[in-house]
Amino acid sequence: MFEISNRSRTCEGISRRALLQVGSLGMFGLTLPKLLRAEQAQPVAKKDVNFILLWTNGGLSNIDTLDMKPQAPVEYRGEFQPISTNMPGLSVCEHLPLMSQQMDKVCQVRTITHQGTQHSEATHWMLTGYPQVPDVNGAPVGSTVYPCFGSVVSKELGWKNGLPPYVQCASGPIGYSGGGYLGSAYNPLMVRRNPQDKDFSVDDVSIPTAVGAERTQRRRRILEKLDGWQRQIDKSGGAVADRGEFYRQAYDLITSPVAKQAFDLSAEPEALRDRYGRTREGQATLLARRLVEAGVRFVTVDFTGYDTHVNNFISLKKPLLPTLDMAWSALLSDLSDRGMLSNTVVLCAGEFGRTPRVNGGAGRDHWHLTNAIGFSGAGIRMGHIVGQTDAKCEFVLGRTNTTLDYAATIFRLMGIDDTQEYISNDGRPILINNGGRAIEEVFA
Repeated sequence: MFEISNRSRTCEGISRRALLQVGSLGMFGLTLPKLLRAEQAQPVAKKDVNFILLWTNGGLSNIDTLDMKPQAPVEYRGEFQPISTNMPGLSVCEHLPLMSQQMDKVCQVRTITHQGTQHSEATHWMLTGYPQVPDVNGAPVGSTVYPCFGSVVSKELGWKNGLPPYVQCASGPIGYSGGGYLGSAYNPLMVRRNPQDKDFSVDDVSIPTAVGAERTQRRRRILEKLDGWQRQIDKSGGAVADRGEFYRQAYDLITSPVAKQAFDLSAEPEALRDRYGRTREGQATLLARRLVEAGVRFVTVDFTGYDTHVNNFISLKKPLLPTLDMAWSALLSDLSDRGMLSNTVVLCAGEFGRTPRVNGGAGRDHWHLTNAIGFSGAGIRMGHIVGQTDAKCEFVLGRTNTTLDYAATIFRLMGIDDTQEYISNDGRPILINNGGRAIEEVFA
């Protein structure tokens, strides 16, 4: 289903009786106004740039993919062989043949390290830039959860063409991918259904078949009358007037031809859909391109399954790497063909790398000290490598970059002033980025 994540309430200041009268419009609309509130008071975007994050959930093994070490001992280099790319002197894994011909569009960054050894904390580091140290039970220490990049983009750059700024395509939740202390208004709209399914639809940008347009309009009129009645009681308007505007925006979204068209994958040629791969991840990546083309600012696509503690090579060989290879390469090629790489940033990243040494289960464990990621698109020095690792891919040689540096890089690419302060839910001023310096070698 299509839903806004982490919503514990369905309305603010409206009676249960009104909810029952509004019916299913309330069911799929009353969560939207919370997020739609963020459309007000948005500054004008300094850059008209979009962002697509391909999130390799679990941690991609860089020594098996983008930073191979064919001269290392076998217990490090593993089973895969490197192949040449369209960049002289650069090789990638044999199971990334399509990406091997797109590496001129990728800036690899091999210098990012952090201290997050477990998935939860590492995800917080890589999706927010901020440290998040867990206690012995894995729960974050302290009460502050920082907003992820998509939520900051949502707050800073706002809505475009009447479409929500931040969408996440994932079959399940991704930790720390929401608004954090900014609040749920900056959470992503979640697409949990598989875009590959023949009956794929997005409930909250379409009128349910069981309701129909006429009944939806009738229920909207009921809500308007209820608000009008309450406005007579509460002459000050205030929250009631605001709520009416947010419901209007929610209604406009579910009846928007732009939204319907953006989510309609059937409009794409079958050959192009084949290029992205007939998988959940492949079709979600194609959907991401359609969404940013229509006006969505930030889209995350979840590529799950990379926590390969056992059978690392079997899992990567099929299905993980072929799925990523098709989707990632098709996206870069498609964006380039459409002239969209000039205003779209693509990032392929996960929470950390995997251990350089293969373990006893033919797998690789968590490794936060090396983590190869790939930037492409607007403002980026593509076909370039930032930094290098040692002969076994255990450590970065020379200068390293923190996740705050990595975050500063993302914010500059998006035209966001990260020296600003936000106010936390307990009233404290917090810098968007606490001292990170953008990685200059990334920029064109």
